[in-house]
Amino acid sequence: MNHHINYILHLADNALILSQRNSEWCGHGPILEQDIAITNISLDLLGQARNFYQYAAELINKSTSQPIKPSTEDLLAYLRTEREFKNCLLVEQPNGDWGQTILRQHFFSTYQFLLYQKLQQSKDGQLAAIAAKALKEVTYHVQWCKEWVVRLGNGTAESHSRMLHAIDALWSYTGELFENAEYELHLINEGISVDVNLLKNEWQQKVNEIFSEATLPLPEKVFMHTGGKQGIHTEYLGFILTELQYMQKTYPGCEW
Repeated sequence: MNHHINYILHLADNALILSQRNSEWCGHGPILEQDIAITNISLDLLGQARNFYQYAAELINKSTSQPIKPSTEDLLAYLRTEREFKNCLLVEQPNGDWGQTILRQHFFSTYQFLLYQKLQQSKDGQLAAIAAKALKEVTYHVQWCKEWVVRLGNGTAESHSRMLHAIDALWSYTGELFENAEYELHLINEGISVDVNLLKNEWQQKVNEIFSEATLPLPEKVFMHTGGKQGIHTEYLGFILTELQYMQKTYPGCEW
C-alpha cells in the first residue's frame, strides 16, 4: 500500500479509535451536560474518520497496485486487524477516570489543532479541505479540554491527585505524536504531509501554559513508547476492535 494511502489511514485511525474510546462515556458522564459534550466530541472525531476513510478508499480503488476488490470506508474500519491500524498509541489508552479522559483529549486535541492548521496547506486538496473543516471542531475541543484541565488541576486535593495520576499514565505516549513514520517522511518533500517533528515545541509550550494555570507539573524527560504508527500496538487496541468490529464480523456485509 503506497505512502499516500498509509498516511490517510493513519489520520483516519487516530480519529476513529479516539472516537470509540470517548463513546464509552455515553450515558456515564459525571453530569448530563458533559456526558453530551464528550459524546459530541466522539461524533466529531467519527466524522473526521469517515472523511479520511472515504478518501483512502477512493485512492485504493483507483490504484492499479491494489487488489481488484473495491474498498469502502466500512471495510477499512471494520475488517482490518490490529497490525494494519496506524493510530498513535495515545488514543487507544484506557479512559481511566474523568481526569484521565480529559487529559488524553487535551494532549491529542492540542496536537490535532496544530496538525490541521498545517495540513490546510497540503498540496493534496482533499486532505487540505478535510483539515480545514475539522479544524473548526478541534478548536472547540481544545477550549473544552483546557477548561476541564484547569478546573480539575485547581480543584480539590482529590481532583489534583487524579490529574497527577493521569499525567503519569499518559505522558509517555505523547512523544510518538512528533515522530514521523516512513510514510510521512516520503510525503513531506512532496508537500502532502506535515512534518510533525516541527510541531513539538509549540505543542509543549501550549501544554505547559495550561499546566501552569492548572498548577500541574510538566514531567521531566521520560521514556516514550512508540510503534502505533507502524502497527505495533498495546494490548488495548485488540479489545477496542473486538467491540468496534463485532457487528460487521458477526453479520458480514451488513449495512446501516
